[in-house]
Amino acid sequence: MTIALLLASCDARSAGEEAGHVMHESAPASAFPKPHRAVADIVSDQFSNEDDRDSAGEAEKVMALLGVKPGMTVADIGAGNGYYTVRLSKQVGENGRVFAEDIMPAYVDRLRGRVEAEGLPNVTVTLGEPHDPKLPTGEADLALLMHMYHEVEQPFGLLWHLHAALKPGGRVAVADMDRPTNRHGTPPALLRCELAALGYRQIGFHQLAAGSGYLAVFETAEPRPSPKAVQPCKG
Repeated sequence: MTIALLLASCDARSAGEEAGHVMHESAPASAFPKPHRAVADIVSDQFSNEDDRDSAGEAEKVMALLGVKPGMTVADIGAGNGYYTVRLSKQVGENGRVFAEDIMPAYVDRLRGRVEAEGLPNVTVTLGEPHDPKLPTGEADLALLMHMYHEVEQPFGLLWHLHAALKPGGRVAVADMDRPTNRHGTPPALLRCELAALGYRQIGFHQLAAGSGYLAVFETAEPRPSPKAVQPCKG
């Protein structure tokens, strides 16, 4: 590693410490097995039109099912254009916190602009990596992965690092379509298998409005395994 990279790493760690966050242990993407199934391409920063989603009551229903309330800390993974970010910000209130993460620099730049324009001081926008959302340790009550899990290039690395970002008993909620990953969905059985491989247990499953798929809810029921112990699932 060059001196410049070392200094950048130290600066990032210091910034996290100054903000009162404990940065988590990180492992490289190469430490994890690749999924034995297709990974869909990232094609857009939004699932569908926001007005249509609001007309269907999507965000309201999801937040009600998950019990999102004032004071909670929620991570919006793969936040895209911020549809859930802005609605979570209002729901958790001034005493709550939202970490809005994406791996696409252009999406993150636009999302930062939206957060600033809408005046959302309880939102922190973060640029992550396909295997690591770059979140502080043990702060999130809940992580949302909405209509994007099939696009995650390194799901085992992402789930391993996300496990550390959650509080004890923290939850992960995944919304997706019940269809193959190469058709921009994830079969529920495959999803359960991949999360179980990282120490998560499914605790809820809900059908969303027509055309919106399902919402599966998991909790951190077991200690996460070491990266080399993770076994991929058959797609």
